[in-house]
Amino acid sequence: MEERLQVGIITSTHGIRGEVKIFPTTDDVRRFKKNMELILTTDKEEKQLCVESVKFFKQFVILKFQGIDSINDIQVYKGGALYVTRENAVSLSRGEYFIADLVGIKVYEDTGEFLGILKEVLKTGANDVYEITLEDGSSLLLPAIRECILKVDTEAGKMRVHVMEGLR
Repeated sequence: MEERLQVGIITSTHGIRGEVKIFPTTDDVRRFKKNMELILTTDKEEKQLCVESVKFFKQFVILKFQGIDSINDIQVYKGGALYVTRENAVSLSRGEYFIADLVGIKVYEDTGEFLGILKEVLKTGANDVYEITLEDGSSLLLPAIRECILKVDTEAGKMRVHVMEGLR
């Protein structure tokens, strides 16, 4: 399991006082809070940051970090990814999973037959869709609904599914 979970990507600077516009990669943008600890990673470095202020604008989050007070200090981090440690991640309700824990999981049909590997989780709005790479290399798109996803065991790295008629 991943020890870090991505929560956003710095898309651009915002103003001249060191604020940045974040594209959230988390379901709940309200998770960003003052004094929240984040890990910023770029191609060149990794840096621990503490959130000084948070604003919400359309689908973006505008963050100001402690100790970064000018556009010159922050613009070098444009494109950087923001992570939280697993212990600082939001609590999940029953039946909820971190995408990082699902990608790569082995998928089995309700008959017990191996189906493939979960390659990607697609966000569609109504419900997520799991892209499963089948043994022959083709893909199967499976809606993440109760009728299809029967059991998920992230600890064992397995998922049991029912492929409804017409989905193959």
